[in-house]
Amino acid sequence: MDFEYYNLTFMQKILYKVKGFFANFGKNFCDFWKNLFKSVIAFFVSVGSAIKSFGLNWWHGNKLTKLSYFLMGSGHIFRGQVIRGLIYFALQLGFFAYLIFFGGNYLAMFFENFFTGGSIGRVQTHISDIWDPDKGEYPVIPGDNSFHIVLYGILSLFVIVFFIFVYISSVKESCELEERAAIGIVPTSFRSDVKKFGDGKFHITLLSLPMLGLFLFTIVPLVTMILIAFTNYDAGHEVPKFLFDWVGFDNFKDLFASESKLGNTFWRVLSWTLVWAVFATFTSYFFGMLLAMLINKKGIRLKKLYRTMFVATIAVPQFVSLLIMSKMLDAGTGGMGGGGGIITQLIEQVFNFHLQFGLNIDQTRICIILVNMWIGVPYSMLMCSGILMNIPDDLYESARIDGASPARQFFKITLPYMLFVTGPYLITQFIGNINNFNVIFLLSGGGPGDLLLYTDGAKGTDLLITWLYKLSLGADRNYKLASVIGILVFVISATFSLLVYNKSSAVKGEDNFQ
Repeated sequence: MDFEYYNLTFMQKILYKVKGFFANFGKNFCDFWKNLFKSVIAFFVSVGSAIKSFGLNWWHGNKLTKLSYFLMGSGHIFRGQVIRGLIYFALQLGFFAYLIFFGGNYLAMFFENFFTGGSIGRVQTHISDIWDPDKGEYPVIPGDNSFHIVLYGILSLFVIVFFIFVYISSVKESCELEERAAIGIVPTSFRSDVKKFGDGKFHITLLSLPMLGLFLFTIVPLVTMILIAFTNYDAGHEVPKFLFDWVGFDNFKDLFASESKLGNTFWRVLSWTLVWAVFATFTSYFFGMLLAMLINKKGIRLKKLYRTMFVATIAVPQFVSLLIMSKMLDAGTGGMGGGGGIITQLIEQVFNFHLQFGLNIDQTRICIILVNMWIGVPYSMLMCSGILMNIPDDLYESARIDGASPARQFFKITLPYMLFVTGPYLITQFIGNINNFNVIFLLSGGGPGDLLLYTDGAKGTDLLITWLYKLSLGADRNYKLASVIGILVFVISATFSLLVYNKSSAVKGEDNFQ
């Protein structure tokens, strides 16, 4: 097979590679979900093992150990670890107080109609029937806030999970204290336990506060936003005036229905998002690489000057460059030339072609990709320059002795080395371009309009991320649809990252370039 491959023409080799990619893509995709399923099974097996151990400890433990199953910390208190036991007991009291006075009510309303569908909350904000003579009006009676119910319901679930973890730890420690007492080992003091968090467990001390912040300000809001996708939360159900409802997978069905205008819009925006991500990533990467090879080529003078010029373009804030380019490409009035942008006028005078940036969808998309190249190539050029300097000259010398042409040297030496080193960077860039809000929003605003698209915000050059933004802040405040799109962007990004990274040369050929 290798002999046949090396006798193919250049285009035949490309077709061979493309065919192999799609032939293995299905297998790789199945392997990904198969490994994920195995991980889930392994998790539940470990949970079952923990439950079994929990039951055996109850069965074999003495009365003091069994008491710790009901009163956390009792086993510690009566075995000499008084302060540690009191902390566990205080956590148990605090947990029950949290559920009784705050979290339990939100949790009850959270699950009340979760599986059957219905309103999230019991009382909607309304005007009282009783006249208030002091205010001179019928007072507004505040009702339940559906968003707060979802938010604090999720928070309460995490609190329960955390408490279960602490509870199991306290019982496990109580069992260990019983075993140590049976062989005459004295329990450690509270002071020695505290010292460990400044020595052997110092990493826990350092990471505790950042992990708490990550949990409160990232994980909880993220899960809340995911759950919004299963509701009908929009401007018509704006909180706190109205309640919104659980609707299950209805939002996903509406978005995937290709026969509807909404579904057609999603598939068109998704296809453009993927096309944009591919072109934006690889044009900047390969042109940056070719530019770096040209500057690093022997015999080229003023190399430092060329690099400095491209570094200077990076120093200009991206949003400034994009806004200026938007004006320079303007097809209407308001540009630098009065009857359009200076670039538009120049193209019309030199090529006798009227560039309709912001008016013609295809032309606008091409301009966006070209402007992104102008912004992204300097970054790729600087990165590739450093990598090219580290490729051993002996490889090129051996290839020239063997009669390899410059093109063959590029495809057999330079490109494999570059892909090996920059593989993770390419994946990061691709995912970043899927979510590249700045270039689209500042350059074209998502325009021009498209009559075939859903009227709620989407335009001809909108990506999923810019459409999500417009749905969230538009007149209809379509939070539910924005949440669905956010979930889909995450699924696409995560699936692509895991599949491609695990199959890249940076992982499979880790020992090839040592």
